[in-house]
This record gives sequence, C-alpha cells and structure tokens, in this order.
Amino acid sequence: MSNPHLQTLWGPLGRKTVHLERPRERLWLADGDFMDLDWHGQQAQDAPLVLVLHGLTGSSNSPYVAGLQYALAQQGWSSVAVNWRGCSGEPNLLPRSYHSGASEDLAEVITHVQRLRPQAPLYAVGYSLGGNILLKHLGESGASSGLQGAVAVSVPFRLDQCADRIGQGFSKVYQAHFMRAMLAYVTEKQERFQIDGHTEGLARLAELGSLKNMRTFWDFDGRVTAPLNGFATAQDYYRRSSSRYFLPHISTRTLIIQAVDDPFVFPHSLPTANELSASTTFELQEKGGHVGFVEGRPGQLGYYLERRIPAWLMKH
Repeated sequence: MSNPHLQTLWGPLGRKTVHLERPRERLWLADGDFMDLDWHGQQAQDAPLVLVLHGLTGSSNSPYVAGLQYALAQQGWSSVAVNWRGCSGEPNLLPRSYHSGASEDLAEVITHVQRLRPQAPLYAVGYSLGGNILLKHLGESGASSGLQGAVAVSVPFRLDQCADRIGQGFSKVYQAHFMRAMLAYVTEKQERFQIDGHTEGLARLAELGSLKNMRTFWDFDGRVTAPLNGFATAQDYYRRSSSRYFLPHISTRTLIIQAVDDPFVFPHSLPTANELSASTTFELQEKGGHVGFVEGRPGQLGYYLERRIPAWLMKH
C-alpha cells in the first residue's frame, strides 16, 4: 500500500479484529478515578511483560493493540492493554479526561504492575497519543522510568504542529472523525454524571459552555482539554505535553518507528538527530502512514509493527 491514507485507514476499516481472552482488571487511581487493564498471555511471574498504550479515541479493542498482544503471546510474553480514562466502554468518574500529556497516569500503571509482577522485566509500547505519553514519561523520569525498554510508533512529537497538519487536505476527514468521537466522550460523561447525581462534575462540565461549533483540534483542546486538565490554553497544553521537548532526557533503551508520509505529522515536526538521546533508535520509513505499516500484497497482508516490535523487544 503505497498510499498513506490506505495505510492509515486499513487497520480500523479493513482489518479483522483478533479476539483474545483477556481478563480485565480495574486500577483505581490516586485521585479516585479508574483505568481498566486487559491482560493477555503468559501467566508466569517472571515472564517479560509489555504495557500496550493505545492512541486517541482508541482502546484495548483497537486492531493494532490486539494484534500486538497476540504477537507477543506467540513468543511467550505477557501483555497488558491499558485503556486510558474513559476509553474502556465506560465513562470515567472525574471531569478530567485522558490527554496526550497524561504521563502521571502511565506512571501509576507502571507502579501498579511492578507491584503485581516484581520479577517480570517490564516494557511499554505506545501508539500515536500513547507513544507521546510514553516518550514524555521516559524523558521526565530519566533512569527511574521503571521500564527495561520502550517502543513508540507514529508519534505526534509537536502537538501544535500536528493540530495544524490534521486540518489540511484529506486529513480533514480524520479531524472530523476525531472531533465526533471526542465530543461524544464529553457528552457520555455528562450523561453519566446526570444519572449518578454528580452535581460537582456536572457544574465543572457546564463551565465549558456550549460544545457546538468545534471543528478543529485547536477548538477542542482550547475549550475542553485545557480547562478540564489544568492548562491555561491549547497552546499551553501543547507546549507542556509535546514529547519532542522531552526526548534529550530519555535514558531507557527506546525505539521510535515513524513514517515520512504520516498524514498527521509534518516532516519538520520530526526530531533531529541531536535531539535524540544516546539510548534512542529512530527508525524512519518512507511509507507507512499513521499506525499503518501494512506489508505484503492483497490476500497476503502482514503487519510490520507486529514483526518488528516483538523482535526488537526480544533482542533487548
């Protein structure tokens, strides 16, 4: 698939979902909210364990998440698909939302899993928003990341520039899809608060004002993401959450997989070599779209990420 949009759209629209047996665990966070974790694979206490982090409007049911969990199980590894707040099919309990800078939530997951499986070497793989959160965590924590290795795929390194890029050309189709899903996320939370009689939460959401006439990421992040999550403006959120600013401080062994033709990311948003730490390998493919990297030919399609990521983790 040489077309970046075919690469990007094949996973969500054309790929058959891999159905896995995954016991679900509810992780209660320090602030009283929750995240759901879907476990799969080897149950041995010392088996290598991988956290799998989905992207914007995704979940543990996203094909790329289930596909990786299946591939990891084939080599005898355990995995945990992390559903960000409100992404597991049930609205979260607080007005705040998941977002591209929520590295504190990832840190809580890491601490929890380390406590459950203290003998297991721990790794993480993040896609898109999940990759941005992962790289931000790695840069913030340095040598104390809690991870033996990490892989980030199709990362929106500069959130402000990606908000501009997705508003151009055919990418406006993706923008419209994301806007519908993100607005539904807020509306479902309002309905949950109404049913639960959560007056404080309803009042907080009411302070956002009308949800109408939001068409761009700048609109949504300025009027919803920023006020709900402690940022002054969309620009403040983008500046404080963009992973590109954290890359030089990463000390965990890390692989980044990116495509030049990613329809969400400008080429000039990609980090330069001198921004990458010595522990980081940057793999730039000419083609692959956004979380695509579909290989093979019709009738014999394969998924490069599900070959490359398990092999890289095994090697390290």
